[in-house]
Amino acid sequence: MHRFAHGLCYDLDAIIAGLSLPWNSGQAEGQNTRVKLVKRQGYGRANFDLLRKRILLRT
Repeated sequence: MHRFAHGLCYDLDAIIAGLSLPWNSGQAEGQNTRVKLVKRQGYGRANFDLLRKRILLRT
C-alpha cells in the first residue's frame, strides 16, 4: 500500500488531470480488450491473416 501511495504522489499532476478533465480513453480501452479477446480465442490455432480478418470484420 505504501508503494502504491508513493507512486500516486510521484505523478500527482497526471492523477489530477485524469480525474478533472472531461474526456477519457474508454473507447481505446474497449478496442484493446476486444483485440485481446480475439487473440486469446485464436491462440495456437490461427495465424496473423485470420486475426486481422477477425478484427477488421468485428466477429
